Amino acid sequence: MKSLNIASTGMLAQQLNVEVISNNIANMNTTGFKRQRAEFQDLLYQSLERVGANSSDAGTIVPSGVQVGSGVKTGSVYRITEQGNVVSTGNPFDIAIQGRGFLRVQLPSGEQSYTRAGTLSVSAEGQIVTPEGYVVGPGISIPQEATEITINKQGQIQAKIPGQVETQTVGQLELATFFNESGLEALGNNLFNETPSSGAAQVSTPGALGYGTVLQGFVETSNVNPVSEITSLITAQRAYEMNSKVISASDEMLSTTSNLRR
Repeated sequence: MKSLNIASTGMLAQQLNVEVISNNIANMNTTGFKRQRAEFQDLLYQSLERVGANSSDAGTIVPSGVQVGSGVKTGSVYRITEQGNVVSTGNPFDIAIQGRGFLRVQLPSGEQSYTRAGTLSVSAEGQIVTPEGYVVGPGISIPQEATEITINKQGQIQAKIPGQVETQTVGQLELATFFNESGLEALGNNLFNETPSSGAAQVSTPGALGYGTVLQGFVETSNVNPVSEITSLITAQRAYEMNSKVISASDEMLSTTSNLRR
């Protein structure tokens, strides 16, 4: 019976759906996390009676035909890049990106990655780095003697140097934007890689046309909505149960057929 295979594809699809939702819930408190959604598509159809075919030599046409579907498949798991809330941390090196843009991160391999997580700190050499110690592009060094660090909305990093009246600009943060942010490849550790789907990174300073600004002493929270995720989880669970009921019903029908007596 085709219904067994059809229902099994439905169960597999809802299993993946629950996995995506569970990952969203697990990352509710992950800085800069962007929630994901699973998108599904129907599978091929078998035409038992083709729609639009002639039903007689008088030229009458079949209005709807008979098409039987084969189930469901996963079309994509896409990322929703809407802005998360910002919360105060009190760390002068933490920044929240308000609007479009990603920080550039230099990996140990020499490759460039990108992140929305602005939980930053300073290394022993005075460079601004991520929690893993990766240098934040374009590579900014804070003087050892600096006593106060200020980061304005345009990403300029200014330091108060003892013996000097005016603050000194020691670096400029940069943001990268992509035409299709959903096409970025997630690496874990809040990092993303550029792909052909995302398009090439366009780099500029915060506050430029089409780029967000930065807010010192804050970080962007996850954009996961707990109520929405729990609702989606219940819906996926019920869909999984209904597909299992179809398998049970098909099994009972097959059992009835096998118990037929002449």
